Amino acid sequence: MIKFFQWIYTTYSAILFVLLMLIFGLFVLIPLVISQKGDKISFFFIRLWAGTWALLSGIRFEVYGLEHIANSKSYIYIFNHRSFIDAPMIPLSIPQEVRAIGKKELSRIPVFGTVIGKLAVWVDRSDSESRRVSLEKLVQFLNQGSSIVVAPEGTRNDNSETLLPFQKGAFRLSIETGIPILPMAIIGADQIMKRGSLLLSPGKVSVYFSAAINPPITSDDAVNEFTEKCRNRLEAMILAHE
Repeated sequence: MIKFFQWIYTTYSAILFVLLMLIFGLFVLIPLVISQKGDKISFFFIRLWAGTWALLSGIRFEVYGLEHIANSKSYIYIFNHRSFIDAPMIPLSIPQEVRAIGKKELSRIPVFGTVIGKLAVWVDRSDSESRRVSLEKLVQFLNQGSSIVVAPEGTRNDNSETLLPFQKGAFRLSIETGIPILPMAIIGADQIMKRGSLLLSPGKVSVYFSAAINPPITSDDAVNEFTEKCRNRLEAMILAHE
């Protein structure tokens, strides 16, 4: 009986998400087509889209640690990826206009792929050339003063481990550009959409930001040590708030 109501709720939330996307999609897309500086307007409507969907779906969110973010600075945000619900929580939580890496498969979703494609860098993780090109695009965004968001686990964590092994691209990028890493722990998203299931439940998501971690001076072991340092910080944040 509970699953029956979950299916009804999930269907309602999915239809609501699509309707809101159709309503707000053009308002997100047009400013970016007109000007690269239109992202402030676009992000206003992205947050309105995500916030309206969360409110009407019974999903609450709380954000802690915003004092660690200086809006005038660029960051490389890293987060723990446990649920598809992470995606709408990111623009609702980060008070900056950001760019993110997205799986190439998502670019094929009608309307969604077009809208989000203006704000995301699509990457085929099985293709080394695609990964290289995506990193070059992220460098361009950082050089333009934008912040970026990366899931260093590389994919959604569907097992019981706190974090999967980290890929090193974001940390190599931080060292090369001098842009600090800013960890964000997303807690509760995997309870709204549990591992291995597409069913949704109403609930609360909490997002915690840590102080930024400045990259080290380049050395032979810099990337490995920096990656481990950032992973340890994010893991500690998750364990402290779960």
